[in-house]
Amino acid sequence: MASTDNLNDISDESYLQELIFGVDGTEDTKLRNLLASLLTSNRGEYVIRIGLQPSRLALFSDEPPEYPKDWSGVERSVDEIKSGQATVFRTADEIGAKASILFQSLQPSPGMIILLRLPPESISSVAEVRCAVIGNVDSGKSTTLGVLTRGGLDDGRGRARVSLFRHKHEIESGRTSSVGMEILGFSPEGMPVQPGTSHSSDIEVIRREKLSWDQISARSSKVVSFIDLAGHEKYLKTTLYGLTSSAPSLVVLMVGANAGLIGMSKEHLAIALALSVPIVVCITKIDMTPPNILAETVQQVTKILKSPGCRKQPVFVKSMEQAVELPEVFAQEKLCPVFQVSNVTGEGLDYIRMFLNLLPPSDGDQDKFSKDNPLEYSITEVWSVPYVGTVVNGILNAGIIKAGDPVLLGPDTIGGWTSTVVKSIQRKRAPVNSAEAGQCVSLALKRVRRSAVRKGMVIIAKTETPPKAIRHFEGQVLILYHNTTLQKNYQAMLHCGAVRQTVRITGMDNPQGILRTGDRAKVEFEFITNPEYIKVGQKLLFREGKTKGLGVVSRLL
Repeated sequence: MASTDNLNDISDESYLQELIFGVDGTEDTKLRNLLASLLTSNRGEYVIRIGLQPSRLALFSDEPPEYPKDWSGVERSVDEIKSGQATVFRTADEIGAKASILFQSLQPSPGMIILLRLPPESISSVAEVRCAVIGNVDSGKSTTLGVLTRGGLDDGRGRARVSLFRHKHEIESGRTSSVGMEILGFSPEGMPVQPGTSHSSDIEVIRREKLSWDQISARSSKVVSFIDLAGHEKYLKTTLYGLTSSAPSLVVLMVGANAGLIGMSKEHLAIALALSVPIVVCITKIDMTPPNILAETVQQVTKILKSPGCRKQPVFVKSMEQAVELPEVFAQEKLCPVFQVSNVTGEGLDYIRMFLNLLPPSDGDQDKFSKDNPLEYSITEVWSVPYVGTVVNGILNAGIIKAGDPVLLGPDTIGGWTSTVVKSIQRKRAPVNSAEAGQCVSLALKRVRRSAVRKGMVIIAKTETPPKAIRHFEGQVLILYHNTTLQKNYQAMLHCGAVRQTVRITGMDNPQGILRTGDRAKVEFEFITNPEYIKVGQKLLFREGKTKGLGVVSRLL
């Protein structure tokens, strides 16, 4: 039995088709109202399908869909499709939306997919998708991001990644060591927002002519924020922190076609699965890899994704239609889209751009981020900016914040809270007046010293009784790997949201008092240096050398 939502969707869809192909043209007002209500209820974005479309199940399987068995919809002639398209474009223009064709086919039966988008009112209402990029050293993470965000192709020698690096030693060694941030904007028409000189081959021009973040945000209706994480083993703690603190809505695992899933890739994949973030695999460097090696890599990726630890169904994206249909469903259906790209020839990049363009925004996840709850903002970075003072960056987990709001900052080293005021707010380096749950923003704080703020602190609404800072808590834990046994007083580094601190095990409910690989138990932890602000139900990861465990906070003591 379909749920009422699905029934509404189906009835809306069939009613929409009736209005689009209405014979007499008196349905214009009804069509305008229906499209406007569909756009507002779907956060300013709606996809319309005209004509026959293959079913998703058939589209994502390895065999091509059989006609007419696997196809659904109403069959239309080429002329009908054209007139339907004209109607949709005209009506979209009347309600101030932008329409663009995502995909059209003539064989075996005419069909078309159209994207409608409302341009955002201001920068603060631009939809944002947070996407973490992981993978082994030399799998082409930074190069792929450089090509996607800057638009030019790579020369096979790493030209595209130069503008992404933050430190001089990164440029010299070609290795990312920090958590880099890059953004890719999509205009209301669904096109990537890129500098006009993106096809130049001069390195100086590429570095000089890049759009600033506020320029990109101003021209976009959706922004994909890439969190470029380090692949090298010695930077694992930075990578782990980037994954837990930035709350990404998907993870892109880069795999070099010439090397396969090696080294840290499996490690990163295990962490992403432990945090239950949807995964996309991107196989790079297909232009320089011999066909037999590429086939081996594809086979290995398929095997790992289908293994009992992952249990994902790989979908190799080979058509624009698959790239259009995947973003809505891949997370729920346990599908893992696999893209094969070359940053030198540009092969396969359009599929990725289309996929990213249609991803649902991170802040639309009502279960995770609720703007009706009281304010809570977790700090992931701190700077001291000349003439501004202390600036913090982080994610708004709940509530709404406005410039000028009095707030509490804490907990400090003794578990106390400091009151301060939000001077100004920036989002993607552009000033905004307010921000709501799910968005990633920077705040300038009044009269707070840089030394008084550390990563993992939170900002909450000012109240008479601030919450208690936690030093002891209990977690339901699974030990992923430990070479001997874990006992009382064992110390490890704990990651829990933006909190990163050493903890000590003070007790466990195992009768022998020891834990080995694969054991599940309730464990009591104690923070060693400072009390922290954590909540029941948060995911936690702890590690020390090769030891890894994951779990969830079950109770505060």
